[in-house]
Amino acid sequence: MRIAVTGGSGKLGRHVVTRLRDGGHDVLVLDRAGARGPGFLQVDLTDYGQVVDALSGVREGSATTTVDALVHLAAIPAPGIAPDIETFRNNLVSTFGVFSAAIRLGIRNVVYASSETVLGLPFEVPPPYVPVDEEYAARPESVYSLVKHLEEQMAAQLCRWHPDLKIVALRFSNVMDVQDYAAFPFDGHPQGRAWNLWGYIDGRDGAQAVERALAHDKTGFDCFVIASPDTVMTIPNGELLDRFFPDVPRRGTIGDHETLLSIDKARRVLGYHPEFSWRTLRA
Repeated sequence: MRIAVTGGSGKLGRHVVTRLRDGGHDVLVLDRAGARGPGFLQVDLTDYGQVVDALSGVREGSATTTVDALVHLAAIPAPGIAPDIETFRNNLVSTFGVFSAAIRLGIRNVVYASSETVLGLPFEVPPPYVPVDEEYAARPESVYSLVKHLEEQMAAQLCRWHPDLKIVALRFSNVMDVQDYAAFPFDGHPQGRAWNLWGYIDGRDGAQAVERALAHDKTGFDCFVIASPDTVMTIPNGELLDRFFPDVPRRGTIGDHETLLSIDKARRVLGYHPEFSWRTLRA
């Protein structure tokens, strides 16, 4: 396929672009920053005209050279990087513009980055149960997370308007590269990672999830938690939960180091199979 990847120069985006290209796809990166050359186009994604132009292939002199699928990763990537109003404006406007342009151009296969934060992160208010999953209502605790929740709601309604459209939201955990594993584990300060139940996602497994979501052939909207299969700790989950979330109900059998961000749905529906863990890949 010819696939446009917004934010393809970012931490997760680089892994996604590499995996898709290695899989034989023709990838066009749309981003504000990146290496000049074939396959990269500098685009302000809050400018709807630029987005339509980039996705329609007008730059190449042919209005018919559109893309087959779209991966939308571009965003201000976390709370506190920009003022709240700018995070809201940039992220929501760019996502609406990207979705709308895709629909107008006939692109019906869309995968985009939602966030684990819609689950209620940081968990200063304890979650309803662990492992957390996609089954309870969103609980945004920041403007960044609020936008991610609104994007999911928008995607669901757009799919209702267009029954042939597929939009998959991937609720990525904290993205890590191999060099980040030098700081693992976080046993000396477990409180500092309780905000997301000690979760993470290796960027390469994040890219696998994107590839599998693109191949998912069911129309409509769906969302999936995407995390690595384990925690960032060597302290057992039981001890961590007893200390930090003693009153939170525990569902099923929870392994000592098994992720508390449930990836069961992604495994079952998408065939997601994480391959990388800091325990074997520390730099």
